[in-house]
Amino acid sequence: MKTTKPKHYIYFIKEELPLPEAHLVQSTNAANAVANLGYSTVLIYPEKGREALNPVNLIRPFQPRQIPEKLVRYYNLQEKLKVSPLPMPFPIDYIKTKFTNSNTIASKYYFRFHILPTTQIVHSRDWNFIEAAVKNGVPAIYEHHHHEDKPFAQEIVKNPLFQIAVTVGDTVRESMIANGMPPEKVVKLHNGYNRLFMERHPEAAAEWRKKLLKNGREKLVVYAGALKHFKGINVLIDVAKQLPYVQFVCAGGKEEEVIHYQQLAQEKQVDNITFLGFILQQELASLLQAADILAHPHCSGKAATFTSPLKLFDYFASGTPIVATRIPSLTEFENTKAIDAWCNPDSAAEFTASVAKVLETHPRKINGYSDSIDFVKQFSWEKRAEKILSYVDESLLPVRS
Repeated sequence: MKTTKPKHYIYFIKEELPLPEAHLVQSTNAANAVANLGYSTVLIYPEKGREALNPVNLIRPFQPRQIPEKLVRYYNLQEKLKVSPLPMPFPIDYIKTKFTNSNTIASKYYFRFHILPTTQIVHSRDWNFIEAAVKNGVPAIYEHHHHEDKPFAQEIVKNPLFQIAVTVGDTVRESMIANGMPPEKVVKLHNGYNRLFMERHPEAAAEWRKKLLKNGREKLVVYAGALKHFKGINVLIDVAKQLPYVQFVCAGGKEEEVIHYQQLAQEKQVDNITFLGFILQQELASLLQAADILAHPHCSGKAATFTSPLKLFDYFASGTPIVATRIPSLTEFENTKAIDAWCNPDSAAEFTASVAKVLETHPRKINGYSDSIDFVKQFSWEKRAEKILSYVDESLLPVRS
């Protein structure tokens, strides 16, 4: 009797969606790219609240369905990607034990009894889920983007089903190998850009400029990303103080981080920097195109050795001039024309001078600068997905739909 080959490419995220976290933008876009390549891709993640109490969902927790509009807008995803939220009713994650942990429930119960029968391959940043896949006879792709001083289980990483581990920095790759990852099973690949950022949005960009440029200012510098000290936000505030004729805008960050930096700017008497908080990916594309310059500051330290330049590729796709900090994860871009000025980390004076110079030498173009737009085409999420899949045994891939 002929058996049907399992068909799904499962991408597991251990957090609820949507949340304004960079790693969730990365994971959702990575899954979306695989779906765009024609594979039956299902994004699974925990779901709490009222929907988690639905008896039908509890009986049949794995039900691939159309991606909800709120996720489409939040992360700018496309319709080919399917989702299957996993119900996590009370007391899961409310009572802190191993057996009431949503990650344990997903890896040990839902995967084994509900997801496994139609799964061909698993992809995740969560080690527990990767381990569960391999132990249950399913090939796996592991994403690991940060330093972690913990040895990898040799029975997993040396298993033929463990296909490849992917990271975004050479330093992280080296630390993974030091912790027992076979060198031939770990590859460094940069993140990608979303296709929306390549499309031009002149009217929306004009609306951003009308809304954000205040007090007669005509120049706009935008930063998009996390509001963390190591990302150089303190430096950017100091830069803004030195350039009072320029409007600075930061997009991203949690509410408490936005409040913290708003207060810091007030304490330093800087009135030309605005903190927007997290904005939808659909709106971010036009904001980047509205800017005269995109800022990529960063501080020195450990984080500079592994930080993933996630937003940098969206910056490139916008075609807007970029001023960036020289850190290890960006050194390979120094000999390209895609970044217009480089600064040493921690130096507000150097960053200020670079912004002022680029404003003079690179007038804003509504259609963007072609150097960065052409350069970034090699870094689409779909091209990244193709490279990852090239390391997977062809017999272990799902059939394209």
